[in-house]
Amino acid sequence: MTSSLFESFKLNETLTLQNRILMAPLTRCMSDDDLVPTQAMADYYARRADAGLIISEAVIIRPDGQGYPNTPGLFSVAQIEGWRKVTDAVHAKGGKIFAQLWHTGRVAHPHFFNGEYVLAPSALGVEGTVPRMRELEYQTPKPATLEEISQLVADYAQAASNAIDAGFDGVEIHGANGYLIDQFLHFSSNERGDLYGGNPENMSRFALEVTDAVIARIGADRTALRVSPVGYFNLTPDHRDEAVFDYLLDQLNARSLAYLHVGIFDDSAEYDGLEGRPTAYLRRHYAHTLVGNGSYSAESGSEAIAEEKFDLLAIGRPFIANPDYVEKVRTAQPLTEYDESMLTELV
Repeated sequence: MTSSLFESFKLNETLTLQNRILMAPLTRCMSDDDLVPTQAMADYYARRADAGLIISEAVIIRPDGQGYPNTPGLFSVAQIEGWRKVTDAVHAKGGKIFAQLWHTGRVAHPHFFNGEYVLAPSALGVEGTVPRMRELEYQTPKPATLEEISQLVADYAQAASNAIDAGFDGVEIHGANGYLIDQFLHFSSNERGDLYGGNPENMSRFALEVTDAVIARIGADRTALRVSPVGYFNLTPDHRDEAVFDYLLDQLNARSLAYLHVGIFDDSAEYDGLEGRPTAYLRRHYAHTLVGNGSYSAESGSEAIAEEKFDLLAIGRPFIANPDYVEKVRTAQPLTEYDESMLTELV
């Protein structure tokens, strides 16, 4: 029932995966106080190197992108060297690993970087407090100026270059789940009246500029993107968003990405604006390698691949509970069930 998962898969002329199972990005908040990956993190990722591709936990591109405690960065020499220990450990086990590049935008907090404000497309905040630090309330962000947007694009490209220096096989740009890039793509978080807001072309501009800058720095073959046409984590639904993603996906078709990854918590949910499930919507609009995600089991994911609904399957929480997830699926062993207590340590 899962045989399709264990076929090798050629992403492009540069990268071939040993199977179609990807380890999804999973925020663990386990770096040290300087946001440097630890030896425990290297061991954690190495134990999961049987995945066709590991996508790292989200990695901050610069200090003001931090919105959670102890999330690792990729902007200092020490952080690059720390990640090199992780990538070396994964490669020693025969695995491949991409870094997920991250800026949290309006859900960043000045507490983490001794700043005066957080940047976002518009001065539209979210209610609530920082996870794991409930004493910190979210701030109303400052709309990024054109100069600041240009610098953000450059910093994404630099982080991609740093990732390659750290030994990663490529990067996944985090354009999903209500973080900075996704905030430009939704009307509930973007009220700009300039080149970065107001219509699908302008609202897609930042995502495409970041993608093009990363491609120019490290190559399209090592560049992937995650998007959330719906899901609405820290966002409010708006029927106009579909036109933004229609335009964005059309533009991405011409860019030869390593893959496109859907950022959704449950792909079984159907949305009127998308005329069905999120992955089905992406498959209709995007013609190249697509990664499915969102509450799939190995069995249902394998079936979806066989039906050409997507090409690769990203698995999240089961990988936390089962470092040997791939082998257990391959040999039809029972899986250890995930529970939230597992988030407090790396196993």
